[in-house]
Amino acid sequence: MKLVTVSQMRAIEKEADASGVSYAELMQNAGRGLAELVHALGQENGWDEVTGLVGSGNNGGDTLVALAWLAQAGWRTHAYLVNRKKDDELIAHYLSVGGELTESANDENDESLTAFLNQSDVFVDGLLGTGIKLPLKKEAAQLLGKINFITSEMELPPFIVAVDCPSGVDCDTGEAADETISADLTVTMAAAKQGLLKLPAFEFVGELQVVDIGLPENLDSWNSIQTEAADWDMVSALLPERTPASHKGTFGTAFVVAGSSSYTGAALLAGTAAYRIGAGLVTMAVPEPLHAALAGHLPEAIWVLLPHENGFISDHASDNVLQNLQVLPSPSSAAWTVLQNLARATAFLIGPGLGDKLSTRAFIEDLIPSIKIPVVVDADGLRHLSALFLGERDGVREDWYKKLFAPAVLTPHPGEMSALTGLPKEEIQSNREAIASKYAKEWGHVVVLKGAFTVIASPDGRSTMIPVATPALAKAGTGDVLAGLIVGLRAQGLDAYAAAVAGAFIHAQAGLFAAEVLGTTASVLASDVLEAISDVIAELE
Repeated sequence: MKLVTVSQMRAIEKEADASGVSYAELMQNAGRGLAELVHALGQENGWDEVTGLVGSGNNGGDTLVALAWLAQAGWRTHAYLVNRKKDDELIAHYLSVGGELTESANDENDESLTAFLNQSDVFVDGLLGTGIKLPLKKEAAQLLGKINFITSEMELPPFIVAVDCPSGVDCDTGEAADETISADLTVTMAAAKQGLLKLPAFEFVGELQVVDIGLPENLDSWNSIQTEAADWDMVSALLPERTPASHKGTFGTAFVVAGSSSYTGAALLAGTAAYRIGAGLVTMAVPEPLHAALAGHLPEAIWVLLPHENGFISDHASDNVLQNLQVLPSPSSAAWTVLQNLARATAFLIGPGLGDKLSTRAFIEDLIPSIKIPVVVDADGLRHLSALFLGERDGVREDWYKKLFAPAVLTPHPGEMSALTGLPKEEIQSNREAIASKYAKEWGHVVVLKGAFTVIASPDGRSTMIPVATPALAKAGTGDVLAGLIVGLRAQGLDAYAAAVAGAFIHAQAGLFAAEVLGTTASVLASDVLEAISDVIAELE
């Protein structure tokens, strides 16, 4: 689904109107789409009574159209009008199909509102639109407060559906009034509004669904939008096909350089995730002492044992890797060991759990310029890169990102992004999408800026936001799982951007699935996220 600002959506609707699809038609399409979603919920749950909170703007109009459609479909409907004039064609049509109507100004002591809420299976919030700015006007704040109070006192409150946005949310900034009604489902029109995927607004959104409003094809204002929010259909379409004639070579080989004596589990999590996402073969290059601890937990892997210093990859290790890539430096180094084993690899991951030793940094410096297959760089790999290849040599600036086979996928959390850019974490967090997009373009690589609402930015200007913010993923090791998912998808042939989007979405959903199984976000471990990957993939197939 596309992700737009309020002003962008207004421009889209204006161009649509000028192109022959009038505002009135757009509203009819939006209201019908809203009604069809509500009706489907009713059929699933045995619901047949709905109340709509109808404001004076377009969201109120969408609500009236939906209520009229539902009345004709056999629902008992109540429209609760707030500051909307009754000489309205939408109201006339609604009444003509048997809808019931009450004006808030005539509802003494909120008796009708209370009765409607208690009787209804579904409550449709169409009071305020996407263009509101906080603070709320006194009348709106008081009404929303009353509704929240009434529903809080109910043993079984109605299912709440917000029209385009929960009333009380700023759809650009993500701010939310204290009186905002928390929705179970937000039905957004044509595209999701950016503020809905920001905190605190996101806490009021519930499930987010988009309905088609009949925009004409080839709108310049629509086609120019390059920001999206990932959804199930999008990610399902990205995953590689798995035919009965497939064999392990069909799905590629992921080569993972990871782990140290301090972070043994990082290698296991990343390698297992690469297998879970469907890679045909995973080769694990780890410091030699880790092999005994890891091999029994991942018997499917091929192991490349690297020279080490006290359990951390040594500066001699790059030759071990490079030999496998058929780029053969000195046979005494760890880079030689890696390259020797990379001949059949189709994607390469470096970084999880490597630690911060200078010997490992020297290994990376030797290795990275020789890697000529798709690359994913995570965690300590990013920190080491940020300290390498700086300054000038023969009058040419040698920035780290120029040494990576492009386009690489970089997966920093805000702290690592700070190390890469020199920007304070606070500045990064305050403008995540813009900063991820800026540096993706500057570096020529796909940037996966992790955190609540992970942002994936492409060098060509596209960006995708993952519509998930959960403490279930705020646990050591979950980033290693994400890196493994992305390299596993790259190994199977997905391009850098598609692999990053699909990997990040599956990772986020696996966190939610794991929390649901355990009954709490607090107890979710990275291994639980790993175990939930197969369930997410099953939903996508």
